[in-house]
Amino acid sequence: MDCQAEVNCGLHLVIQTSSLPEKNKVEFKLNKDTSSFPGRLLQHDLERNYSSRQGDHINLVSSSLSSFPILQRSSEEKILYSDRLSLERQKLTVCPIINGEDHLRLLNFQHNFITRIQNISNLQKLISLDLYDNQIEEISGLSTLRCLRVLLLGKNRIKKISNLENLKSLDVLDLHGNQITKIENINHLCELRVLNLARNFLSHVDNLNGLDSLTELNLRHNQITFVRDVDNLPCLQHLFLSFNNISSFDSVSCLADSSSLSDITFDGNPIAQESWYKHTVLQNMMQLRQLDMKRITEEERRMASVLAKKEEEKKRESHKQSLLKEKRRLTINNVARQWDLQQQRVANIATNEDRKDSDSPQDPCQIDGSTLSAFPEETGPLDSGLNNALQGLSVIDTYLVEVDGDTLSLYGSGALESLDRNWSVQTAGMITTVSFTFIEFDEIVQVLPKLKIKFPNSLHLKFKETNLVMLQQFNALAQLRRIDQLTIDPQGNPVVNFTLWKYYVLFRLSHFSMQKINGTEVTQNDMIMAERLFGILAHVASSELPQYRLISILGDARKKQFQYLLESKGKKPGIINEENNDSKRLVGENTNRATLNYTTRDFYNEKLEEIKEKKKFCKTYIEDLVKEATEINMKNEALQKLWPQMFIELVRDAVIEIRNKNSYMKLCLQQITDQK
Repeated sequence: MDCQAEVNCGLHLVIQTSSLPEKNKVEFKLNKDTSSFPGRLLQHDLERNYSSRQGDHINLVSSSLSSFPILQRSSEEKILYSDRLSLERQKLTVCPIINGEDHLRLLNFQHNFITRIQNISNLQKLISLDLYDNQIEEISGLSTLRCLRVLLLGKNRIKKISNLENLKSLDVLDLHGNQITKIENINHLCELRVLNLARNFLSHVDNLNGLDSLTELNLRHNQITFVRDVDNLPCLQHLFLSFNNISSFDSVSCLADSSSLSDITFDGNPIAQESWYKHTVLQNMMQLRQLDMKRITEEERRMASVLAKKEEEKKRESHKQSLLKEKRRLTINNVARQWDLQQQRVANIATNEDRKDSDSPQDPCQIDGSTLSAFPEETGPLDSGLNNALQGLSVIDTYLVEVDGDTLSLYGSGALESLDRNWSVQTAGMITTVSFTFIEFDEIVQVLPKLKIKFPNSLHLKFKETNLVMLQQFNALAQLRRIDQLTIDPQGNPVVNFTLWKYYVLFRLSHFSMQKINGTEVTQNDMIMAERLFGILAHVASSELPQYRLISILGDARKKQFQYLLESKGKKPGIINEENNDSKRLVGENTNRATLNYTTRDFYNEKLEEIKEKKKFCKTYIEDLVKEATEINMKNEALQKLWPQMFIELVRDAVIEIRNKNSYMKLCLQQITDQK
């Protein structure tokens, strides 16, 4: 038989319908061209070894003892095609049992109806397995094929990449045209050079670590929106991403970090329709030689570089503004959540105390902790770059310090620490408005002295969600240098529910000559009404206080003025002129207002703790004194009882000692001598 006859020989199938003798066999002769590789793999060294046509004389024997057909080849066929076998287009639904073919290296099951990979575990020298265009739903039955280098499973029904653990020598893996949704379980394939996952259901690309030999990756016709881990492939040269859902370069930014990539395709993606598409890709991937299957010229690179620089500057500024804006929103929202949780805890503690002591009077200005702060939010779509930059921000940032023109905004109690910074003279002098949000007013009171020093030109104070619940708290603002405007937001400040709160502010802070309260101009009639309503209150408060207590409340300057008033009371009426009387009247009014002060809860609790400690110390000290006095008295009583008997014994011992005068004198002299 010559070479031409050998190539064109037909496929001779013998199907045995039962276990009867040879005469009952039915023979079908089919002339079939059986090319093993249709050229779907690029530049593979095994392609040429399996590209020629062959004719196999094959017997598929169906036995009643087994549900699988048994493949048998003649001795001549085994000699001619000892290392390869093609069962293409044989309408097979299962893999036949292949005995006596341990030397097979190439096996072709293309264009059949096989649903499961089986009966090939004995072919341990197999290097190429082609199961293209079948109905396989799961990768299995390959654990013993440790020499396998080419695995072609395209156009099947596979939903998951699995059971490839032992195929560490795999060089080509073709899984195109399946139903795979995730790249997984291939990180151990360190020798894999070609991976084809086109026409699947992939939405993202990642988990590619470990594929150190991969040179070609085909991901065409998927649903991919972003790509990761490609920069970790040191040998990757060709990447095909055509016809996916990639809409921005940020979603494939890892490609810019790949030093080996020379050929890439994006055609068919939304990104390819953008005006900046080409120059952005070229600017970020200078090593590319081909884009969308077209060679890149030097002129294109130069133009891309110029346009990319301008676009980058514009984008950088826009991104920065968007990032700052979104960071501000997330931080304020996080501060608001922390504030709500704090108010709920306070409300729960108050509720528990009320249950323990139901007879105790309830604070009329108690805060409703169940009311969550409704801080306005600005929402809008964010690009992936912003999302990546802002991940975890809402959990970490618990306060915000913001300077916008002449306004300093403080959100969260942690922002109060910013007053300790070294502010520049220019910035500090420019601040005229200070806004407090989501901060306990009692905490604000503690930093008011710093505020007065750091920002001497601050004239307008704003309070929102600061727990202003009583008129007494406004007394703390008197220690500032000056206030022209005061804004109290009703949100989180129940004190505004009092009808007369504005008049109390005008009365207590009258020395500031305030111009506006909550945006409303202050009139002379308002000042007169405030004096009428609360003037008597200040007079009663100052007259009821002891002198030492009044002096402790006043500052150093006012102490001197108050001392002047006390000394003036002892002089004759004619000595004090009319001018001094006016001075006395003005100073007295200021002194009366100064007695209306405010003590924060923390300071009050500290004082209570201090008083408790002193009481405890005094009690312990008195108890020790009483105990010591009791012990002394008991000893005295015991001594009175024992003293008569002790006195008798002392007299008796003295009489006995001096009964012999000479002996007693010698004894005394001896004692004196011993002492010397």
